[in-house]
Amino acid sequence: SSSKITFLQQTCPAPVEPPKWFGPTGPICEDFPEEEDLILTRKLAKTLQSYDIYESKQELKHRYDADFSHVTNVPEVVKAKVGGKVLPFGSYHLGVDSKGADIDALCVGPGFLDRKDFFTSFFEKLKAQEEVKDIRAIEQTYVPVIKLTYEGIEMDLVFGRLAQRSVPEKLNLLDDRYVLGLDKRCIRSLNGYRVTEEILQHVPNVHNFRIALRVIKLWAKQRNIYSNLLGFLGGVSWAILVARICQMYPNATPATLVIKFFKVYSTWVWPFPVHLHRVKNRLDPNMWNPNVNPSDRCHQMAIITPAYPQQNTSVNVSRSTLAVLTKEIKRGHAIAQKIQQKEANWSKLFEKQDFFDKYQYGVSVTAAYITRKDLFYTLNLKRGSNPATAPPSYTPTVTTGQQGMKRKAEPQRQMSAKKLKADKVCKPIFALVMTACENVFALFAYFV
Repeated sequence: SSSKITFLQQTCPAPVEPPKWFGPTGPICEDFPEEEDLILTRKLAKTLQSYDIYESKQELKHRYDADFSHVTNVPEVVKAKVGGKVLPFGSYHLGVDSKGADIDALCVGPGFLDRKDFFTSFFEKLKAQEEVKDIRAIEQTYVPVIKLTYEGIEMDLVFGRLAQRSVPEKLNLLDDRYVLGLDKRCIRSLNGYRVTEEILQHVPNVHNFRIALRVIKLWAKQRNIYSNLLGFLGGVSWAILVARICQMYPNATPATLVIKFFKVYSTWVWPFPVHLHRVKNRLDPNMWNPNVNPSDRCHQMAIITPAYPQQNTSVNVSRSTLAVLTKEIKRGHAIAQKIQQKEANWSKLFEKQDFFDKYQYGVSVTAAYITRKDLFYTLNLKRGSNPATAPPSYTPTVTTGQQGMKRKAEPQRQMSAKKLKADKVCKPIFALVMTACENVFALFAYFV
């Protein structure tokens, strides 16, 4: 028998493992960068340094000096019984948050918590904290959220509960079993984190992805096409688009990824979807599928989230805004080609566009408020977020009812990079805030 085994081992070839790639298809090119690619990347990094995104030393020190001592000491019995967690997602979790940007955070609680408690009891506990300012609960929205400022750091808190008595210390929210059977609001809240984490899991080089995404975000903001609310693309859409390019060119430098980004999407045939991995459960009615769901056939663009249930992040794109997006991407492609041929600099890509040169007609919105609370709700209706994320072209006038003073909405903050390693510097700052909120949330869950 041993001789037969030896014979089979010699005559039967070893099983060949399928090639490993990060996307739904194999990469287009796996070439490693040449010296010219590295030079372009260095020039790109130098250009980004002229845009103010990272915080100054004084701002960093202010965050470090924040005192969280009264909320960091949570009894072990609280952690053992409920184990409530607060997990960041969005731009911060992706590692591309800009100066002064807010933190999106998911509060994960056990199944016995009621969503109403989050917006009442937990809201009041947060409001009682001395460091918490400008707190308000917005429940009547697609993803209910609590907005607040903690020691000067703006935060958006969403709530999702698991179908179990406690939240485990080692929680893998990428496991689809955690979202099966949950109500839609909890699934939407959990998916903010799940989508962000899936994006990071599906890029071959996270560092290069982050730099390329910063460039694309800066370009989109400068060209006034960074806004899901206004029918363009939001942060998650741009992140998915950049991640797909990283999958196609896994060994490319950030500069090459940016150039390929414009080349690929300048010829993309929409609404052909952009996926980061192969879609499972194609017949699931909860997932984006124009063959199953008639409403999905009306979408002008299809940029699909990588977490179950896969949804289209670009549903707000209309025929007219798609035309604007396509025009801007083709412009970016033309400039990228000139940069490659040394006929233009990277700064040309980031040139701002004059709103009044681009559009013949515009709408000016005047909103009046009497109290500070009314102002926050007015701003939320205006831009769905905070003043820092309002597109530069969208500057409605806000009028105070008492003093008659007027001011324009604050334009969107631009991006820069003093050093590309600054991401690591900012992490401990936000970690302090996250720890504080997590412990308040754990205490709230324990005493409910």
